[in-house]
Amino acid sequence: MKFSDNWLRSFVNPLLSSDELAHVLTMAGIEVESVEPVSAAFDKVVVAEVVSVEKHPAADRLKVCNVRTEKSAENLLQIVCGASNVSTGVKVPCALTGANLPGFTIKKTKLRGIDSAGMLCSAKELGISEAADGLLLLPADAPVGTDFRGYYGLEDRIFTLKLTPNRADCLGVIGVAREVAAITAAELFLPETNFVSSQTEDMLAVQVIASDACPLYCGRILRGINLDVLTPLWLTQRLERSGIRSINPVVDITNYVLLETGQPMHAFNLDKIAGTIQVRYALSHESIQLLNGSKVDLNPEMLLIADEHRPLALAGIMGGLDSGVTPGTTDIFLESAFFSPNAISGKSFQLGFSSDSAYRFERGVDFAATRDALERATYLIQTVCGGQAGPVTEVTHKLPQRAVVDVRISRIKRILGIDVNKQQVSDYFKRLGFEFSVKVDTFNVRSPSYRFDLAIEEDFIEELARIYGYDHIPTLFPRAIMAMLPASETGRSPMEIKQLLVARDYQEVINYAFVDADWELNFVNNRTPITLKNPIASQMSVMRSTLIGGLISNLQFNLNRKQTRVRLFEMGCCFVRNDESDCKQVERVAGLNYGDVVPEQWGVSARSVDFYDIKADVEVLCDGRTIHFEKFLHPALHPGKSAQICIEDKSIGWLGELHPRWQKKYGLQKNTILFEISLEAIISKSLSVAKQISKFPPVRRDIAIIVNNDISVYSLLVCLFAEKSAIVSDISLFDIYRGKGMEKTKKSLAFRVLLQDTEKTLTDEEADSAVQNLIEVLKNKFGATLRN
Repeated sequence: MKFSDNWLRSFVNPLLSSDELAHVLTMAGIEVESVEPVSAAFDKVVVAEVVSVEKHPAADRLKVCNVRTEKSAENLLQIVCGASNVSTGVKVPCALTGANLPGFTIKKTKLRGIDSAGMLCSAKELGISEAADGLLLLPADAPVGTDFRGYYGLEDRIFTLKLTPNRADCLGVIGVAREVAAITAAELFLPETNFVSSQTEDMLAVQVIASDACPLYCGRILRGINLDVLTPLWLTQRLERSGIRSINPVVDITNYVLLETGQPMHAFNLDKIAGTIQVRYALSHESIQLLNGSKVDLNPEMLLIADEHRPLALAGIMGGLDSGVTPGTTDIFLESAFFSPNAISGKSFQLGFSSDSAYRFERGVDFAATRDALERATYLIQTVCGGQAGPVTEVTHKLPQRAVVDVRISRIKRILGIDVNKQQVSDYFKRLGFEFSVKVDTFNVRSPSYRFDLAIEEDFIEELARIYGYDHIPTLFPRAIMAMLPASETGRSPMEIKQLLVARDYQEVINYAFVDADWELNFVNNRTPITLKNPIASQMSVMRSTLIGGLISNLQFNLNRKQTRVRLFEMGCCFVRNDESDCKQVERVAGLNYGDVVPEQWGVSARSVDFYDIKADVEVLCDGRTIHFEKFLHPALHPGKSAQICIEDKSIGWLGELHPRWQKKYGLQKNTILFEISLEAIISKSLSVAKQISKFPPVRRDIAIIVNNDISVYSLLVCLFAEKSAIVSDISLFDIYRGKGMEKTKKSLAFRVLLQDTEKTLTDEEADSAVQNLIEVLKNKFGATLRN
């Protein structure tokens, strides 16, 4: 939103400089992005009249002009000019000798042998515009000899606001003026609404079919307007300083009313309208060519202004090219309407372009000022272009209602932390233009029609804070009674898990929970992932049920940057379906290893990471709890190099080597080892239990047995520990043998058995008895035989 400082001060003129006013607005939540001068600095430039023009005797493109720069016509200046639009009688800005223009100084000189005492200027040379086509021509009534800066209002400055979407009421200069008056308590002078009486009985019937999308529609016919007149200088200046170029008087006036009031308007060529005006949704086969030249194929969600045969405009967005006002138009239909924000919102995104009208309608326009804006535009058009106005056609349906909200003094004090009395609150609400009544210590407040952002008590309290001044609210440090929270000895925080992994040379990554659907299919065979209705990118269309896809992508990223050793982990949420919920959120931790076990160095030989390296990392994460690994098939992993991680016969995750198929697909040259564990399963830990240390020496016995290949070592150990006597302190496997001298279906296992008593030294008989008991268990339950 751009506007002229002088324009704003015609409505409200606080005793503040432009910079001070910008600061006050910004501190009240209306951010002023910039305050810039209208033009560059220059001096000694006056309004001049070209009295005569003659061709330069020595140059085809130059002309010799006699120029009057004073009220008297006696002292004429001779100036050589090359502009194509210089002619006798025109009034232009003239830089006198000694004038300092942007980048250069004017001196008396000779051009091709002819004296030149000054320069006739274009807008570009004066720093008013970035481009110019010839001299800056001034109105015929411009007073000759007047200082040009004063005449053209160049002591003005341009404000650029960076408004938040909720402050649509400040998308018009009057709205900003209301805000300034409320903040500074300065007097507000709003233009009077000049209700234009009808000079003709001509009317155009209006049928609002989509009444939910257009609760209010106003329009009137104007006949006999003259588009050949020039738009007044004051009006074109305000438009230009708001970033809008002049087109023709009618379009200029509708744009001016838009900038002044925030109400978008449109003028139709009456001769191009067949029958009645209809406000309806588009039919699927319809199309329209808009004023910007683009042709749009319409869909049933788009709101139209149409006649009985064809679309005339995209309602609230842009008019159609065929029904627009063009040179020679004498009769128009002037429209001012309120379109529901829900009907306009999102349409600019679909179309690929926006407009000033759409920008305002999708945020909310003052529906109480719709008729006033029509009257304002009618008055200006008649003042500039003449013409006869017909009566106003007004169709009204259910307009938005403003609910009464209770605002309590006690709540104000609690939220803002300041003491305010009823008189202050009343004064602030009056300045803001709110209707209210007071009951004891509660204000019953209704917001005005131009505010779409006020709905609950806190919204109105925020308004009070803005007017009170955020910088006037004292800064107070919070005070609270604080105590140490109990820390569980059987639990670990996620940060502790992360620190364990970092200590084992992993680096943390954080990825989006939105992933490619192919990752879900490849890595977990998930054919029905949880899909997003509005994904931010095609490759981020589903919610992840595993962390592996992101880690593989991170690995590729690092390999593309010549990293040969990668150790990564991620802790995050995954999203799965189950019988209880269509979208259950679970937290997991996953890791990836690629390349050598340790960085390249002289002290250790290079060795690629393998399954057992990652198995050791997983065991550390489980903090000494009894875990075991079972053979497991997983879509992402090598079928012979993968395992399920279990605690107390409950699966908590998996680990293994990436399947060769995916290594090839994702361009990975070396083995990639991965794991993924439920965070909930490892976040708890067991308490350490103190035991008496025996003073007596341990006894070691070895048991070597032969069993079938399909019997797991884990099942043997579980059984042995369950059946062992109290003096057996540890049992562990130290050798596995298959090969020569052994049947193909058999394997040889060697267990180390440690025996120790805390009360005495064990005798051979006691040790042999305990070991024999273990041997009998192996023979009876697993069919084991002793190896000779």
